[in-house]
Amino acid sequence: MVDVDLSQPPFSLLDDEGRDLVRRGVDLAYYDSDEVLLDAGQPGEYVYLIHKGEVAELDTSEPSATARIGHYTAGDLFGAISILNGKSRYRFKAEQECLCYLMPRDLFERLCERYPAFSEFFRQRLSDKTRLMTERRAEGGVSMAGFMLARIAECMRPPLLVEADTSIATAVRTLSDSRADSLLVCQASRLGMVTKTDLLNALVIDGRDQQDPVTEIAHFSLVSARPDQYLFEALVNMTRHEVARVVVLEGSRAVGVVELTDVLSYFSSRSYVVSLQVEQADSLDELAAASARTPELVKALMMQGVKLRFAMDLLAALNGRIMNKAWGFKIDASKQHQSCLMVMGSEGRGEQILKTDQDNGLILADDADWPDCNEEMSEFTETLVALGYPRCPGNIMVSNPEWVGRVKDWRKRITRWIDRRDGESLMKLAIILDAHAVGGNTALLDEVRDALFKACAGNELLLTYFARAALQFSTPLSLFGSLKKLQHGIDIKKGGIFPIVHGVRTMALERGIRATSTLERLDALVADGRLEASFAEDLGEALSLFTELRLKQQLEHLDGINAERDPNRVVVQQLSSLERDLLREALHIVKDFKQRLTQRFHLEY
Repeated sequence: MVDVDLSQPPFSLLDDEGRDLVRRGVDLAYYDSDEVLLDAGQPGEYVYLIHKGEVAELDTSEPSATARIGHYTAGDLFGAISILNGKSRYRFKAEQECLCYLMPRDLFERLCERYPAFSEFFRQRLSDKTRLMTERRAEGGVSMAGFMLARIAECMRPPLLVEADTSIATAVRTLSDSRADSLLVCQASRLGMVTKTDLLNALVIDGRDQQDPVTEIAHFSLVSARPDQYLFEALVNMTRHEVARVVVLEGSRAVGVVELTDVLSYFSSRSYVVSLQVEQADSLDELAAASARTPELVKALMMQGVKLRFAMDLLAALNGRIMNKAWGFKIDASKQHQSCLMVMGSEGRGEQILKTDQDNGLILADDADWPDCNEEMSEFTETLVALGYPRCPGNIMVSNPEWVGRVKDWRKRITRWIDRRDGESLMKLAIILDAHAVGGNTALLDEVRDALFKACAGNELLLTYFARAALQFSTPLSLFGSLKKLQHGIDIKKGGIFPIVHGVRTMALERGIRATSTLERLDALVADGRLEASFAEDLGEALSLFTELRLKQQLEHLDGINAERDPNRVVVQQLSSLERDLLREALHIVKDFKQRLTQRFHLEY
């Protein structure tokens, strides 16, 4: 029996009996340097699992300079697709002396027939395989069931419903008898909510009569959810909309209420009380203490196996609340109404997980009266530094007057950037496209964005110049085979993240899509018919994979591990075989996307 490590996917999808079959059925074979293990067009007879050495995957239809499309090292597997398809599409050649375990075709087919999950692994798309990596990440941490898999139905309270003509006095008695904190008011076809605090304020502060109808103090702008949604999504929505309750609906019927205290109690053994600490902060010092806990929250989310999209949503909402509260502490209310604080870049897209650089700007109303604005913005930048948001090396901050201006100033800037079309102008245009309001009068940002999309509409020349940046950095597939460069790693931000983010941003600009998140833009492009749903899903999963690999490096950097290495650089030989497989596939998706952009925006000229 051969002693081979079968702890990684897809062999981890077999039971003990299946793994014994593999150990008994495989042989160990030696291949010399430059020897072809499997040639293009050759029928697949074996699945190869590399024990030692390196193997190159070559597309024989391409010139030799660009033929290399993959690189396999110890622990990697290839040849299964050749068996499933009947023949190999590519050539696999040893780059140095190799030892490989060979699994015969009949054994592989027997395993596929007996173990559907094993068989499905080789037919899965990127989105399915990344789920495996998420599940493996959760192993050894707390159970995913307590967080990732918890549904709203598990934590909601029964709804307490009253009619619109119910008196305030009756509402108070109803709440007291039920020991609830809120009730729902039914008025015709809409629902409102009244809390204990609303009732107390109505009677004591506003001096209302006890017989007044409760509908007069109800709030009708409610945040809702479905009972089958993740409880985590309810927490994200509460943080984003600054509410403490979510109404649970089945169709138009209220079936429950989820309260923030219940959600935080459900997660009390974890780090999610950061949200509550942010809400309860009454000073900048308290806010800074809560903000300092966000890396702890990120680590907990990753250990739990939380899907990265959910983690990004929560952190984006949480960072938005931190900045919003800081804005409220530092800026007078009268000035808040005549201004809009916006975040841009990855923060604006909701794709910043750990705090990196500030990217923010300020929009003032055209009639704003704020003579000491520059001084206050310089102070606000320092406030954000104290909250853990470092200065932007490119000086894209409210302390820089170039990123502060009235609505009419922003319109002029946008027109100038569009007319110039040079590298700096196009970069600034990309930055403002991702802008998201976090404080003040959000309608001011809407005015600027309206002007931006109107100025860009139908401008094919601008789109061609704008799209070209997506091809600025080469896709680092060839680096996999270069031992000289392996020790430095590949730049996952330039080679993977940026081409997707900017390419999708360009397509969104072309179609006038207002969403700022890359994943939301992908959804909108699918709805608009500009991308197939399957390809958009693969792009989203590739982006999540790159972000997760980068985040892993950033967290290690925070812990003092590999502190000298650029967190954007991923050293391929330090990845698991599953991670290498996913990274290789994700980079091919990037390569395909760049070819599509080239054709659509005529970038070949």
